Amino acid sequence: MSFDPSIHTIDTAFQRDDFDAAYLVVENGRAAFIDCGTGLAVPAMLAALSRAGLAPDAVDWLILTHVHLDHAGGAGLLMQQLPNARLLVHPRGAPHMVDPARLIAGATEVYGEAEIARSYGPVLPVAAERVVIAEDGHRVDLAGRNLLCLHTPGHARHHLCVWDARSRAWFTGDTFGLSYRELDSARGAFIIPTSSPVQFDPEPLKQSIARMLTFEPQAMFLTHYGRVGDVTRLAADLVEQIDAMVQIGHQCDARPDRHRCLVAALSALYLERAQAHGCPLDDAAVTQVLAMDIELNAQGLACWLDRDRR
Repeated sequence: MSFDPSIHTIDTAFQRDDFDAAYLVVENGRAAFIDCGTGLAVPAMLAALSRAGLAPDAVDWLILTHVHLDHAGGAGLLMQQLPNARLLVHPRGAPHMVDPARLIAGATEVYGEAEIARSYGPVLPVAAERVVIAEDGHRVDLAGRNLLCLHTPGHARHHLCVWDARSRAWFTGDTFGLSYRELDSARGAFIIPTSSPVQFDPEPLKQSIARMLTFEPQAMFLTHYGRVGDVTRLAADLVEQIDAMVQIGHQCDARPDRHRCLVAALSALYLERAQAHGCPLDDAAVTQVLAMDIELNAQGLACWLDRDRR
């Protein structure tokens, strides 16, 4: 559960506990899922629905922030269990939900075939007639509760975030970065951006963060992981780091060991900031918590550098 009792945080158990969240929003006996994790998370999604006292036919919407597999890989399998639900997705993401072949191929290129089989489970198509395209500004009426979908590129071109005026909070997918509870300190949450492959674009990402702040949110519900407050401070932290990551990318770009240089420099950046934040873990433990994200952020920076040259 989160601060608002109508918003349920679901741990999808992807990779480890408290790493990958989906959300269930309940209003007047009707429900919407926001993101769904992988195919292996479907039992957890249905269990959360049951704990909320609802049956699968109470779900009207599955809203995807974007179609990366840790957010949307289980959509096809979950939709089979939700007879009344429609799937809402950015127009760029919709074709990949109807035919996920390219999505699977792209993820396999990043993670490898063995990891896809181990961690993601089945990736099934969603029937085209059940898919609704969310243009910028699309509104969902969930039993009288208004959910506003805005396009928020920067992490991915097909990313959207969901504004819930009732809780004065955004469901941010990956646009508002990553924040793990192990790294919280007396100052609150510690946050880093995510530039994971393949569509990181720093200026649109900063613009998306700024656009979200114009709503004066009281909280952000992150996929990785959970609810965070102190939004203005965290947004400033993200923008500082996006600029620092761009500088790191340019510094490492001409190096023959570019990837190693990116990983080392990103690690140093995040460790320095974690120390300044007063994170309770030592450097080795912080690095362990962020290891996957450091590797993916380095890959994403490399994709951006190569794309920017074309």
